[in-house]
Amino acid sequence: MKILITGGAGFIGSHLAEALIEQGDEVFIIDDLSTGSVENIEHLQANPRFHYVFDTVMNRSVMAELIDRTETVFHLAAAVGVKLIVESPVRTIETNVKGTEIVLELASKKNRKVVLASTSEVYGKSTRIPFCEHDDLVMGAPTKGRWSYACSKALDEFLALAYWKERQCPTVIARLFNTVGPRQTGQYGMVIPRFVSQALAGEPLTVFGSGAQTRCFVWVKDVVGALVLLSQRSEAVGQIFNIGSSHEISMASLAALVLKLTGSSSEIRFVPYDQAYEAGFEDMERRVPSLEKIHALIKYQPSLDIQDILLNVIDHYKRYSIPLAS
Repeated sequence: MKILITGGAGFIGSHLAEALIEQGDEVFIIDDLSTGSVENIEHLQANPRFHYVFDTVMNRSVMAELIDRTETVFHLAAAVGVKLIVESPVRTIETNVKGTEIVLELASKKNRKVVLASTSEVYGKSTRIPFCEHDDLVMGAPTKGRWSYACSKALDEFLALAYWKERQCPTVIARLFNTVGPRQTGQYGMVIPRFVSQALAGEPLTVFGSGAQTRCFVWVKDVVGALVLLSQRSEAVGQIFNIGSSHEISMASLAALVLKLTGSSSEIRFVPYDQAYEAGFEDMERRVPSLEKIHALIKYQPSLDIQDILLNVIDHYKRYSIPLAS
């Protein structure tokens, strides 16, 4: 198949491109390199079945040509990371909403399947655990910029489902939970690469907030495998699926585990949210997905636990001499 990945030079996008190439597909990517990196796809550039365009999804003529040449679109291009979202709310909203609208409009004209990468952030301030795909979404106030990302991605979901219902454009929505693996950077607030980098550099591990907040981390190759399988199942069209892990760990416990696995003597330093992000910042205390729906369809099950994920990330940092925190 010929497949287009928007945001294909990003962390998840580059792993997805790699997996699709390995199974024999022809892959086209588009990325503006705002958060992606050429280094993520260097190992693919010599492959005759890999094609790349460095441009924005806002470029309608380029997107029209790419969608015309391909059969399925994985739409991953989006503003990423809490730090970036807080600092650039206009960019967050415009990139997520306008970019998705362009993708869906052009895909609809050619009847191309679109797999939309959404996020666990859309569950907002919900306290109903585990999060199920049919649950209500509980958003924070518009005066809290932190929720602009969640709202924009929720709107993306509404758009995708509307294009399926009204225009029969086949769409699949994947709500990705905290995805981790090689090529992920801590530059935009991702916690595991930040902790690992700090530990290996002998710097304090900065835990934002109380450290009691929990997350469920999932290996990037598990996520990529699920995305590919969902794209191949006709039953997935018009549906929303959580992709993640159901194993919770608090940020304080995560920091302690990173110290143990790296053998670092770094201290753990707690940083109030208003210092890490902005005054009045609100966070999700727990973020746990129900995986029943995706397991029922594709037998999805995470392959690595948090310790194995951390060991892989630590090895990647050491193996490739990645610049550490400073």
